[in-house]
Amino acid sequence: MFENLTDRLSESLRKITGQAKLTEDNIKDTLREVRMALLEADVALPVVKEFIESVKQRAVGQEVMRSLTPGQEFIRIVNDELVRVMGESCSTLNLAAQAPVVVLMAGLQGAGKTTTVAKLARLLKERHKKKVMVVSADVYRPAAIRQLETLASDVGVEFFPSSADQDPVDIANAAIAKAKVQYQDVLLVDTAGRLHIDEEMMGEIKRLHSAINPIETLFVVDAMTGQDAANTAKAFNAALPLTGVILTKTDGDARGGAALSVRAITGKPIKFIGAGEKTDALEPFHPERMASRILGMGDVLSLIEEAERKLDRDKAEKLTKKISKGKNFDLEDFRDQLQQMKNMGGMAGLLDKLPGMGQLSQMASQHVNDKMLGQLEAMISSMTPHERRYPDVINNSRKRRIAAGSGTQIQDVNRLLKQHKQMQKMMKKFTKKGAMTNMMRGMKGMMPPGGGGFPPMGRM
Repeated sequence: MFENLTDRLSESLRKITGQAKLTEDNIKDTLREVRMALLEADVALPVVKEFIESVKQRAVGQEVMRSLTPGQEFIRIVNDELVRVMGESCSTLNLAAQAPVVVLMAGLQGAGKTTTVAKLARLLKERHKKKVMVVSADVYRPAAIRQLETLASDVGVEFFPSSADQDPVDIANAAIAKAKVQYQDVLLVDTAGRLHIDEEMMGEIKRLHSAINPIETLFVVDAMTGQDAANTAKAFNAALPLTGVILTKTDGDARGGAALSVRAITGKPIKFIGAGEKTDALEPFHPERMASRILGMGDVLSLIEEAERKLDRDKAEKLTKKISKGKNFDLEDFRDQLQQMKNMGGMAGLLDKLPGMGQLSQMASQHVNDKMLGQLEAMISSMTPHERRYPDVINNSRKRRIAAGSGTQIQDVNRLLKQHKQMQKMMKKFTKKGAMTNMMRGMKGMMPPGGGGFPPMGRM
């Protein structure tokens, strides 16, 4: 998400560095390029106009802070305005209401609404420790009911059965009654979608909303539709008292126009973003972190939070102890590291959140992509346990067998063994000299006071 916008903005903002003072003349060209970058990202025109004017008013005539160059001051202003446009701070669900908290999910067909219900159920269960029930009031698509039942089983939450011959209001009321009996904390109600907004659809969802009076009414919209996403959200907001928006398919949206337009056009906060098909691919939307990513400054906080949730701490501690005792980092350990990386969203997911990567992340992804990580794992899995523990025994005949078993070439196996040797040396250095601790301390020292992220265009 935002790849195109990040590249354009980084190029534009680079040109203003080196000025002694920010004036209307020396920021005019940069503002024009920022405006074009936003329009190309499919940000709604009224939002672009207001954004540019606001940046201009703040930037022109500002005295440069002693510790910053004018270029960095201008980037700080752009960053602040991006945060303001996207909603200032993370807007969470109201889970403090009397249980069961009823959440109504609305949206057009094809936006990924049913999948998002399952993702949200998993997030509430795992991160907020809530008992969650889901129900489908989509009586027009029996397949949607079956899909939600399957997904509910996958994520381990309660599913309330419904059928196509029932009335949506009756389904929802029966689910609420059952949720109360079972002491469920949250009830997520999936609704019918259409290919376009029509009176029949709006009439039905209004009737359902007034009958169950949900605490949260979330609009699920496909980010890839750009500013149309904001306009569709506006139409739904006119019919329903929306409390927030969930942007889906953000991993396929290189422009990011929806994220920058929805809040400004609807006045409703983006509460979550979905990036991927897996049920763990839903994250709370943090405007300040997203602004940092747009400007190529990464998203270190989200990376740390993701690591804390997804990395196997026990395995990491065992590996550290093993190497500190003088034992080698073997290919079993290497495979564990590859699997941990996959859990973190693969190479692309990691690089996207690292500061200062910009175009480097695209170049790095071309050389070390997720397909390549899968090949490495396949080669290691094609080895015997003895070969994984003692890679030095792997001779040419063994290499041929490993390559045949993993669908690769002997050159690939040689490359894997060479990479492993390099990692083995690196691991020894980290544990012997405490280099990892020193490196983390150094990164912490680069953070500005208050932990607000890496400095703009930081020297990573």
